[in-house]
Amino acid sequence: MKTGNDAAAEGNPFETAFPHAIQGSSAQDKKTDRRVRRTRILLQQSLIRLMAEKEIKDITVKELSESADITRGTFYLHYSDIYDILRNMEYELFVEFNDILNRSLDADGKTPAPEATLTDIFSFLERHRDTVKVMMGPHGDIAFINRLKDLVKERIYHNLAQKQTDYEYDYAEAFAVSGCIGVVETWLLHPAPLPPEKMAKICCDMLMQGLDLT
Repeated sequence: MKTGNDAAAEGNPFETAFPHAIQGSSAQDKKTDRRVRRTRILLQQSLIRLMAEKEIKDITVKELSESADITRGTFYLHYSDIYDILRNMEYELFVEFNDILNRSLDADGKTPAPEATLTDIFSFLERHRDTVKVMMGPHGDIAFINRLKDLVKERIYHNLAQKQTDYEYDYAEAFAVSGCIGVVETWLLHPAPLPPEKMAKICCDMLMQGLDLT
């Protein structure tokens, strides 16, 4: 039976999902000029628009290049294929998300008020609403959702072990993580989404009541 301590010992799921990206990203980013960055943003935005309509396997380099108003030759200067763009987008999202979760711990390593962390998370999701909405949608990437769940389990709910017995822990963890993911999906699709602060309070209240963490 896995406990919170066991989960923490398994390592950072971000580093597991992207084992080589962290070491090489900093130097590469410094060399990336504005024009290159602009082209990549255009390609990423075009991919998101197309993924809202169809599966990524049905999107061609020609179609994506035309949507971004660039040549195929320019495309291959930046990415090896369509999936390379997807991997890069996911990596950039998880870098920012991982940083947010890292900042949620103070210098003493203590866990802050859950509502503060959840506010930061919903603010992050709001900044990247279109991208995350597609990633979690019918044409999205199930691996993205699984990595998101792994990070949430590792960084937010490890303290459940202090509140639950070994027998209860797996169920409590599944309830918390799947419940939060479901709330996020509903919020992303809502025609009039509430602000991050309000969503953080709603989510925090439900978790506190459902897991008896008061």
